[in-house]
Amino acid sequence: MKYVTGIFAALLAVLLLFMYPMYEQARSQDKIAGSIVQGAAARLVDSARTKGMLTPQMYEEFNAQLAATGNQYEVELEHLHKKYNPDYSDPARADTFQNSFTIFYDGFYNEQILPILFPDNGTPPEDASRVYKMQVGDYIGIRLKNVNRTAAVQLWDFLVHDNTEDAASVLMNYEGMVLNEDY
Repeated sequence: MKYVTGIFAALLAVLLLFMYPMYEQARSQDKIAGSIVQGAAARLVDSARTKGMLTPQMYEEFNAQLAATGNQYEVELEHLHKKYNPDYSDPARADTFQNSFTIFYDGFYNEQILPILFPDNGTPPEDASRVYKMQVGDYIGIRLKNVNRTAAVQLWDFLVHDNTEDAASVLMNYEGMVLNEDY
C-alpha cells in the first residue's frame, strides 16, 4: 500500500510541478494570440471602413499578422451593400409612389470579395481593378476562428483524457459601417 501511495504522490507532484505550469503557459499563448487577432481584425475592418475599400496589400498585411500567432485561421469576410427600394402602391405605375423607401442589404462574402482582390489573371497588386470598393452606409465585417488544435487544447485533452476536436480557442467577430469613400 505504501508503494502505491508513493507512486500516486510522485505522479501528482509531476502533474502539479510540470504539466499544470506548461498548460498555463500554453493558455497564455492563446490569450496573446487572441489579442493579436483582435488587433489585426480591428485594423483591417477599421481601415476598410475609413477608406471605403479593401486592397490586396491590406489583406496580405492582415494575413501576415495572423501568421505571426502560429495558428491557422478560417477567415470569413462579409460586405453588406445598402440598397433602397422605392415603395409603390402599384409597381406598374410610377405615379403611385408612396414617398418612402424600403432599405435592404445585398451580402457579399469571400466567394465574391477574394476574386477581386486576387484574380487569376496576373494583374499587379497596385492595379485599380484589384480594389474592392464599398459605399458609405455599407457594412464590412470579419469572423475568425482558429482551425488548428493549439498547445493549450492538446495539453488540456491530455490532462483530462479527452479529445476536443473542434474546440476553437481563438474566436473573433468585428464589423462596422463604412464611413468614407476614399478611392
